[in-house]
Order: sequence, then structure tokens, then C-alpha cells
Amino acid sequence: MRIQVSGKQIDVGEALTTHAEEKLRETVGKYFDRTVEAIVTFSRESFEYAADISVHLATGLTVKAKARADEIYAAFDGALERMEKQLRRYKRRLKDHHRNRQAPIEYFGAPSYILAGESGQKDGEEPESLQPVIVAEMETRVQSLSVGEAVMQMELAGAPLLVFRNTAHGGVNVVYKRDDGNIGWIDPRNSAQ
Repeated sequence: MRIQVSGKQIDVGEALTTHAEEKLRETVGKYFDRTVEAIVTFSRESFEYAADISVHLATGLTVKAKARADEIYAAFDGALERMEKQLRRYKRRLKDHHRNRQAPIEYFGAPSYILAGESGQKDGEEPESLQPVIVAEMETRVQSLSVGEAVMQMELAGAPLLVFRNTAHGGVNVVYKRDDGNIGWIDPRNSAQ
């Protein structure tokens, strides 16, 4: 497994890097023997340290966890504990997902845009145009997944929503977390015309 340990505006020493690599290999190795890569990022958020861990599994799914604490080692250990809980919870489903899938998860590129917010306007003031101002253009990767795999990927990544290509019919779908704790699924192909 390839592990990248870095810090955002903080120096990550050799001892912390070694600690993170060893613990991550040990924890992920309990559940999966074929892991592609892992990224650990440390940062400082006001008076606390934050550790952000992202592990890309051989099944094509990504597991993410984040934690904050007063000490940098405690932040990493907290994030690792959350990741282990996710891996333990989804181990059976992840293995079933890999066994049932004939081909690896496919990705396709899609344009992604960041639009300017309304911060430049005064309260109640109407915009000059209804055309949004594009601040940035990027390319994002959209996965081809079943609905069940998409829900699992969204939960593993800790994301509020996930856009994916439905393997059942090839259309673009969205799964999202609802305020009531349930999962919503948008499938435009099934809408009445």
C-alpha cells in the first residue's frame, strides 16, 4: 500500500509519519489485504489539530475519516478509529460488492464549476443578470455504480451526496442524505413525461 503523509502549513516529522504509516497498515490490513493507496493530511484548525485520512480500496471505493483533537497524535488516532469502525461495519458488503462485480468500477469525466456566491450584493438587492459568475472550472470523476454501491460509497466517504452513473441503465443519478436521516435517490430516467 502506498501511503502519503503530509501537513497543511505544519511540519510533519518522521516520528509522526512512521506512526501514521504503521497504524494505518495494521488497521486496514485487518480488513483488506489489497489496498491501492492512502492519503493522510494533518492540519491546524484554530486551537486543535485535524487529521484527515482517505483510503482507496482495490474494490474501487474510497473510505474517508476525519477527527480533531488537542494533540496531533490523538487527532490521527481518532480518525483511524472512525475509519476502522466504517471498515468493520462495511467489510461484508464491500467483499460482496467486489465478488459480484464483473469489471472494476469505471469512471468518466464530467465538467465541474464553482459559481460566485451572493456576497457581493447588498441585502434585498437584485442581481444585474440571472447568469451566474463562474469562478473556476474543473474536471470531476463520476463513478459507474449500482444504487446500493452508491449509498455505501457516499456513507464511506462521509459525503452529503453522491452523483453517479447507474450501472442498471447508464443514466446519471444522485443519492443524498435527507434531514430525517434517510437516504434520498434521484433517478431522472424514472420521471413521468
